[in-house]
Amino acid sequence: MAAYTKAFTGLTGMAVSKNPVHTLGVLYSKNLRALAKMPLDYPYRKNTEAIINERAAIIKKSSTIEEAEKKIGMGQIEEVIIQAENELVLSRSILEWKAWEPLCEAAPANQWKWPI
Repeated sequence: MAAYTKAFTGLTGMAVSKNPVHTLGVLYSKNLRALAKMPLDYPYRKNTEAIINERAAIIKKSSTIEEAEKKIGMGQIEEVIIQAENELVLSRSILEWKAWEPLCEAAPANQWKWPI
């Protein structure tokens, strides 16, 4: 991929990433390791792995960061990095919570019914 030279993002408080491809690669690999600890059939794991793998493939195939930004369609690459950081925090939290396990006690009647 060509050298990434951008002066500013145009978004207040958001600095330009010096090496976004490397940063995303590290974040995506950490997130995939966290997801690998979840059950294979857990929907969050399936969907998040699919998104990460798709975005990683786009970044590898793109010749420029701008092209990757357009194909991903989620804003500037710096915003994609923030999304990846937030997703990693969420993945680690879900691991801690073990959200795929059954409830400790039965849910109250009509808790999952909406509208009441």
